[in-house]
Amino acid sequence: MRNVHRHLLAASLALGGCSSTSSSNNPPPPPPGWQPGQVFTTPRAPNARGFLDRRGLIHAHSIYSHDACDGEPKDTNGVYNQTCLADFRRGLCQSGHDFVFLTDHRDSFTDTEFPDAILHQPSAGDVLVMHGSTASANRMACPDGHAPLIMAGSEAGTMPVGLRQHVSTDRSERSRAYGSRDALDTQLHRDNGAVVMLAHPEDFTQDQLAALPIDGFEMFNVHANALINAGTILTMLTDLANNDPDLPHPDLVFVPIITEDTRYTTRWGNVLSRGLRRVTTMGSDCHRNSFPQMLADGERIDSYRRAMNAFSNHLLVRPNVDGLVTDDELKDALRAGRLYGAFELLGYPVGFDVVATTSAGDVLEMGSQTTVAAGVTLRVTMPTLQDLDASVEPPVLTARILRATAEGWDVLASGEDDLAFSVTTPGVYRAEIRLVPRHLRALLGYDRAALSQKDMVWIYANPFFVD
Repeated sequence: MRNVHRHLLAASLALGGCSSTSSSNNPPPPPPGWQPGQVFTTPRAPNARGFLDRRGLIHAHSIYSHDACDGEPKDTNGVYNQTCLADFRRGLCQSGHDFVFLTDHRDSFTDTEFPDAILHQPSAGDVLVMHGSTASANRMACPDGHAPLIMAGSEAGTMPVGLRQHVSTDRSERSRAYGSRDALDTQLHRDNGAVVMLAHPEDFTQDQLAALPIDGFEMFNVHANALINAGTILTMLTDLANNDPDLPHPDLVFVPIITEDTRYTTRWGNVLSRGLRRVTTMGSDCHRNSFPQMLADGERIDSYRRAMNAFSNHLLVRPNVDGLVTDDELKDALRAGRLYGAFELLGYPVGFDVVATTSAGDVLEMGSQTTVAAGVTLRVTMPTLQDLDASVEPPVLTARILRATAEGWDVLASGEDDLAFSVTTPGVYRAEIRLVPRHLRALLGYDRAALSQKDMVWIYANPFFVD
């Protein structure tokens, strides 16, 4: 368990534990349009270029992590916490995700065999995805018919995600390999189907990130944000314990602690500016182990549903010949860097797109490599907010194009409409969408004046590589 979990959980328990808030903390009546906590699924049809936008989690912990479920994923008799597992499954269904790459910690994960490691429950209607005789993923059955794909992985030495099977039948050898950052072991992970990621890049120097034999690392992690915003969290917990009548809407409770972490963005830009290819992801890192207090909606602060709803990774996936998406197609998109991350707790983006076009008429996706001589133009399509209430003040949206540098990122272009930027210099370029959440002003509680004027990142997109 990371120190932030221990310290904030201890503080939260000291401030009232799991006690419920009073009725005076009820949020304002919801607006007629989109409201916090409301979920929209990704479009089922492919875009004009044949890609499906599939939304999900990369970095999530289940009962097979020793520190999940308030540090009690199983009892002294070794019986796993079915209440916590049910909360995970319910949260995954309610959040409308299409996939989750689990990243359970080494000790418990090492001791858990497939298909338990992918949370397979045949009695609930789950269906295994098979590669020959190997059960590589689990299509989890949801009450509404939705079937998110669950894949296994581990967070230890590195963070291999999408493992088809354990890297060894010997448990001690598994444990050694999962705890290793050696190139031979990371290749062993790949040989068993994984994309080798790294969590918490703030714990590594830029030189270490550049040298490690990994496929990518995180550009955002909510627990790292919690650590740098611990004072804000403790203030909110104190106000909750004191039954403050003007707290944020329960599903906006993370807004005050979501900040742009320069430790992440600087490392991201620096490593890519060296000419290295790395895909970057947004880490939910959900454990259900930090904030057990109940909010006005009758749900604990850190429920799996609330954590899963906050933000996600969108993969642009090319379906297989049957029109389906399996773990293979998702991992192909991840390896290729066809990924953007979105903070959906601020609202759901509709219509976002970023491509690179060439003078020959080629259209290139995120993660693509090309040359200046090809005549490259980066094109960003500004999204809108899905079902935005017409009666509220609209948010301010800004699109930006940035270039990686040794110090992080330089902003090259910005505007409140679609952007087109001609690339004349070799480098690594990405797009982002920023948002000032004026549409949430009435729901942000006592910090509404400041928070509703706060310039926040809404969408982080993976880069293009131009030689």
